[in-house]
Amino acid sequence: MKFIDNIKKEDYISFWEKHPNSHFLNAYFWGKANKAQRNQEPVYVGMTDDKGNILCETLLLKRKTPLNMCYYYAPRGFVIDWNDKKLVTAFTKELKKYLEKTNAIYLKVDPGIEYQDIDEEANPIKNDNNNYELFNFLISLGYKHQGFNKLYEKNQPRYTFRTYFKNYKTFEDVEKTISKTFMRSIKRSYNYELTISLEDNVDHLYNLISLVALKDGFEPFSKKYYEDIFNSYYEYGYAKNYTARINPQKIISSFEDIISKEKNIDRINKFKKDIEFLKTKIKDDEDEFVIASLVCVYTKKGAWSLYVGSDETAEYTGTVNRLYYEFMKDAYNDKRDFADLFGTIGDPHSKFKNLSGIYEYKKKLGGKYVEFIGEFDIINKPFWYKILPTMLSFYRKIKKIIKRKGD
Repeated sequence: MKFIDNIKKEDYISFWEKHPNSHFLNAYFWGKANKAQRNQEPVYVGMTDDKGNILCETLLLKRKTPLNMCYYYAPRGFVIDWNDKKLVTAFTKELKKYLEKTNAIYLKVDPGIEYQDIDEEANPIKNDNNNYELFNFLISLGYKHQGFNKLYEKNQPRYTFRTYFKNYKTFEDVEKTISKTFMRSIKRSYNYELTISLEDNVDHLYNLISLVALKDGFEPFSKKYYEDIFNSYYEYGYAKNYTARINPQKIISSFEDIISKEKNIDRINKFKKDIEFLKTKIKDDEDEFVIASLVCVYTKKGAWSLYVGSDETAEYTGTVNRLYYEFMKDAYNDKRDFADLFGTIGDPHSKFKNLSGIYEYKKKLGGKYVEFIGEFDIINKPFWYKILPTMLSFYRKIKKIIKRKGD
């Protein structure tokens, strides 16, 4: 076996596309987007056999530090068969050499590997479906585990909700796992004659997220951030942007026609309520407009919902729920192995911000509550590893002072 420290783009993508353990975060495209947005240098390394065939690979995101050092991060771990201990051992050995060669302080790895089965309270289920042996194996190779965090303290969420389609014969069986209130909301959305389509840009997504940010008082990512990520995946067919449009005036006319023929008072009052709401949403400059946008990314086997933007009309009409439903249905019809809602917490009763609300929402979509194995560090320079947080904090303060003086 041979270590390669500069895998060619086409070769990296080809192996990533075929491997069962590929993840959207260890894709070539994620490295490209991070270079553009976060000033992280992507490095693509791996191992080959004697004939030059790639056996494993990984994306390393490089961050430079003062004193001509650096550190790396391998998002969602390596594209590798983690059960092949010989290969994992050999690759780890070569990575340690690479850290030494490039004067790196450490390498952070957070494999997309399930740690153990858990119940809806995030408590372990006692069975044989776990990766305790792999966890201990990595420790024996010198990986330092960073703890079993419950919230969003690390680089990536350690919990998620994921629907594995192999467990269902039809999509109707998948629907049965979705909460009844959620399904009612989805069915209700059809009353509003939404136009669901796919867009090749993130213009509407950014506009909707910006509106929410202004309302809730937070700073959104730049438009270029969303563009760089979406375009990097979209170019190769690994991104979709689901958008929903509504035409309030058209729906009002339809509802008024229904009311003229309806005899049930409760239904009449319901339609009247909808009409009053929709009248406030009519725009002078356009009849039909976007009210929700959901960006999703893919591998050959998996699908992840990533960013969502919506307005008040989308919330009222159940449109956001509808887009998640369309995402899951498409993933099933495209014969993906799973649909992942990308991130939740491991403490369902957390009082921190609205994290428990995110948990409850994603839980309603059914799927398995998943706990990942967590972050590991391979440490090359123990002293600098220990003081790195303090050093970086000091360095950033100095940069701010210099910038203020320059202004």
